Amino acid sequence: MRVFVTGASGHLGSALVPELLKAGHQVVGLARSDASAEALVAAGAEVRRGDLDDLDGLRDAAAAADGVVHLAFKHDLMVTGDYAGAADADLAAVRAMADGLAGSGKPFVGTSGTLLMAGLGRTGTEGDTLPGGPRVDTENLVVALAERGIRTSVVRLTPTVHGPLDRQGFIPTVIAAARTAGRSAYLGDGANRWPAVHTLDAAHLYRLALEKAPAGSRLHAVDDEGVPFRLIAETVGRHLGVPVESIPAHQAEAHFGWLAGAATTDNPASSARTRELLDWTPVEPGLIADLDLGHYFA
Repeated sequence: MRVFVTGASGHLGSALVPELLKAGHQVVGLARSDASAEALVAAGAEVRRGDLDDLDGLRDAAAAADGVVHLAFKHDLMVTGDYAGAADADLAAVRAMADGLAGSGKPFVGTSGTLLMAGLGRTGTEGDTLPGGPRVDTENLVVALAERGIRTSVVRLTPTVHGPLDRQGFIPTVIAAARTAGRSAYLGDGANRWPAVHTLDAAHLYRLALEKAPAGSRLHAVDDEGVPFRLIAETVGRHLGVPVESIPAHQAEAHFGWLAGAATTDNPASSARTRELLDWTPVEPGLIADLDLGHYFA
């Protein structure tokens, strides 16, 4: 299969490209910079220059492919506070690629997040949906595109997609905050939970979704269903040799920066349906075991 991948040189893309190539697929990766293009060529992929604002280019690339995996997101806007703008750009990009795939029966794998289900008061499942909102609109669109003759699926990623390839995600941000402050912090009693998955296990799920997910599937890339934030903070503190402290809510932004909102979020999530549907079994270390390998602190 000739697969067009957005975000192909990013954190998860850097694991997905070799996963696809090893399985015998060809990969065409979207690259917006020379550095990204060089990384894709070195990995054995073809390069399509462009970005998420090049809607005509996205449409043409999708139409020329046998399948699409959409990983890219404007994380720079999200970090600076314009999450709505990043979500709007994502929605427009998906619409453009869908126009290139409509009626073809080809697979399109989109990306969402389990954090959209935060606040349920229970463990979230693949069957949980929301009526709308930033990024929710894109997830719902991807599922609905099955009615346009596209074999769509959407992978909900956990807030912590961890591993040696993770350089700018939630865990590196938590560690950087602890280094800067000289203490590893959590809020309240730290009992709020983050689900987690290793990058390589997530990449494997994306390949399975591309190859065989039924149209309109919602999938969960979840290994650890919910790691207490206090345990994460304690592990970080132990590795950095700094004290572990509970901080009041009014200090969250000063300590965690753009991650302050998520630092108090309780987001347990299950992947039972996904595992059964696609015969997906995570095999890489869980979050705490991965932290204890030490690569995040090198």
